[in-house]
Amino acid sequence: LAVIAGSLGALLATLDISIVNSSLPTIQGEIGATPSEGTWIATAYLVAEIIVIPLSAWLERLLGLRTLLLGASILFTGFSIVCGVSTTLTSMIIGRAGQGLTGGVLIPTALTIIATRLPPRQQPIGTALFGVTAILGPVVGPLIGGWLTINFSWHYAFFINVPLSAVLIGLLLLGLPHQRASLDELRNADWLGIAGLALGLGGLTVVLEEGQREQWFESAEIIRLTGIAILGFLLLFAGQMWARKPVIRLRLLLDRQFGSVFVVGMVTGVVLYGTAFVIPQFLAAIADYDALQAGEVVLLSGIPSIILMFFAPLLIRYVDVRAAVAFGLLVMALSCWIDRGLTIYSDGSAFTESQLLRGVGQIFVMLFLNQAAIRSVAPQYAGDASGLYNAARNLGGSIGLALLGTIQEQRTWMHARRIEEAVMANSTAVQEYIGGLSQSLGSADAAMLSLAGQIQQQALVMTYGDLFFMLAVGIVVVLPLVLFLRPLPKGDLAAMH
Repeated sequence: LAVIAGSLGALLATLDISIVNSSLPTIQGEIGATPSEGTWIATAYLVAEIIVIPLSAWLERLLGLRTLLLGASILFTGFSIVCGVSTTLTSMIIGRAGQGLTGGVLIPTALTIIATRLPPRQQPIGTALFGVTAILGPVVGPLIGGWLTINFSWHYAFFINVPLSAVLIGLLLLGLPHQRASLDELRNADWLGIAGLALGLGGLTVVLEEGQREQWFESAEIIRLTGIAILGFLLLFAGQMWARKPVIRLRLLLDRQFGSVFVVGMVTGVVLYGTAFVIPQFLAAIADYDALQAGEVVLLSGIPSIILMFFAPLLIRYVDVRAAVAFGLLVMALSCWIDRGLTIYSDGSAFTESQLLRGVGQIFVMLFLNQAAIRSVAPQYAGDASGLYNAARNLGGSIGLALLGTIQEQRTWMHARRIEEAVMANSTAVQEYIGGLSQSLGSADAAMLSLAGQIQQQALVMTYGDLFFMLAVGIVVVLPLVLFLRPLPKGDLAAMH
């Protein structure tokens, strides 16, 4: 019951990262927000979640696991209601930030429950549940949000959390024993590290999310936020040196195996969140898909996760972790390589093969990395390892979205200029084509606008091909890190917390 509760909590937290993506235009219109302001509805959640995930191990020591999860679940429900009844941008951002702070606790603690509540022979089942929820959340979110917005109202994208949270609270009450709070943790806390973590990760995430929109360091706001992020990381490193119990043990990253898990986890986050962003963008711009149709295409990658969940315990028990992660990374790279061949005539069906392959690759990588993350450190550091590993996936998603957005703009401009250079104004073929368009559209101006639109569309298709190519190369680059992973001990498949 506790493991099901942990997995349900992790699903809720990951689902709410992306559930508003497809309904953002509708929400912006109803609460009177501009498109640039509306992006904070998504960003506020992500920033808050990334800050709190690494703090979850300390919060667990402070409050006890059951008290922490019950409090987080109740507050998550309350903040979801705040979002659902919001009529202003301010109240919506407060609600989303609150959701992120409380929902972020539910992700790494799910792994802690698996490590502490299940006997070794049942660990693979719990790991499979967690791995599937971590993958399904981001891919199912846009589909559920779009369906609820079209058929009911955007408010239900938040109200759906209420009955699910009620089930979660009931499972926690039944499945977890009460633990006494350890308030001494407040007196001995690494306050420098806590402040540094909030400022560093918060500032970095906002810079990555807003940098492209604000023209990076041409913006005084981005420069200030970068300074805040640097100050935060300096405070975090100071806490590592001076605090008796650092809030999070960055020294774990120096371990060859865990450092490799961390980097591969970041790249997995780039691919997981990056493709969930790029595919709907392509389908909207080229194939004229609405949010719900695009969400159905993104959801395809979740199908293999559901099927393989039933075989996951056997896979974890008998397949070498290095072979499994290498296989998963290669399949993910292949899926991105296939998508580089998109054309202006491609629609959702063009992604069927690649999305199914991507789902297979992701489940192999994430299932085994979950195990490797908590097997690569001493038992007393399992909570810190879980927090760092889960933060890596979300941080990778932020970095990936920022890079993809920047590269998309630059490559689209470059491809459009290259195509324009190739379309010679004095060419007989071009003049005949423009003449034919002018006759069919009624004027030379309309013909020139049509040609410009076609050039822009072709440039976009070429750009999306570039993005998938870069994702494939990025996956292959981290592939050698698999060699640093150690086989999981047979019969003891996850470290006890």
